Amino acid sequence: MTYKNRYWVGTVILVASIGWISLRLWFPSPQELGYQWVNSWGLTGHAAGEFHEPIGIAVAGNEVFVSDAGNNRIQVFDKTGRFLQQFGVEGSGVGELDRPMHIFVRNERLYVAEYLNDRVQIFTLDGESLGVVGFSGSDAGQFDAPGGVAVALDGRLYVADFYNQRLQFLSPGGEFVQQVGSTGEKGIWAGFFNYPTDVDLLPNGDVVVADAYNDRIQVFTSEGVFLRKWGGPFATNIPGSVHGWFKTAIGVAVGPDGNVFVADFYNHRIQKFTPEGKFLVAFGSQGNEPGQLERPTDMALDDEGNVFVVDFGNNRIQEFRPIR
Repeated sequence: MTYKNRYWVGTVILVASIGWISLRLWFPSPQELGYQWVNSWGLTGHAAGEFHEPIGIAVAGNEVFVSDAGNNRIQVFDKTGRFLQQFGVEGSGVGELDRPMHIFVRNERLYVAEYLNDRVQIFTLDGESLGVVGFSGSDAGQFDAPGGVAVALDGRLYVADFYNQRLQFLSPGGEFVQQVGSTGEKGIWAGFFNYPTDVDLLPNGDVVVADAYNDRIQVFTSEGVFLRKWGGPFATNIPGSVHGWFKTAIGVAVGPDGNVFVADFYNHRIQKFTPEGKFLVAFGSQGNEPGQLERPTDMALDDEGNVFVVDFGNNRIQEFRPIR
């Protein structure tokens, strides 16, 4: 074989290898059996047990908490969907809510990100307000439409500050510690955001952020050091519908085993990943039949791995069970 022929053969092999690697990276196959529909509850409306644009969800023991954003309240159910209680009315006072978004439970406390009140409000699980953190603005410790909050074991708060294009780190007392992202500046590179909407924590304390309109997930240490990102080619704001890609990654939840679930809003599905970002499985399709979704916004998991999904467009909650 001549040198020229060897050159072209080597080039073909190289291109084919790059293509195969890219295919595996950007078009991954499912690695698990998936999830099956178990139960649904909720109707469109304003009465107890009905919803108007539900956004966030959290599970604590046998109770399921739902932020009923359009009705400016938190509703509480058992895991079968039986209504237990509700709290909150529209307003800006203590105990009042104005478009509650993603929520988080830690140490018998419910943390609620309030989009229109520009604050995080803290409640007991019985609905008593324990106070608020933050107020309107773009300075340190201030918020402009916070979308989500997560709380570490030691009480530190991490807040997805939507219009300020940043993730804020706060002390257990609510004092500003640091931020990731440049205030008010959108960007596609690591450490920048395009309207972050939600946040959760891995078992080791790393911070997982739903970088919604960059169509990706970003992960940082608890000190704000960038670790990794995923979602489409190079996770640089390229939307898509294949496995591992997103069309607005609006909600994130970490399961009891550390796997990461993402509410893929305009793809009408939930995607599951390892903590390192490896795609595992997706479930859901657009529609209003049981097991179908219409723009899901959030999910929460119980200790058995069952997934409770906020089916935003259908004004209901749906439960899915892993297929084993």
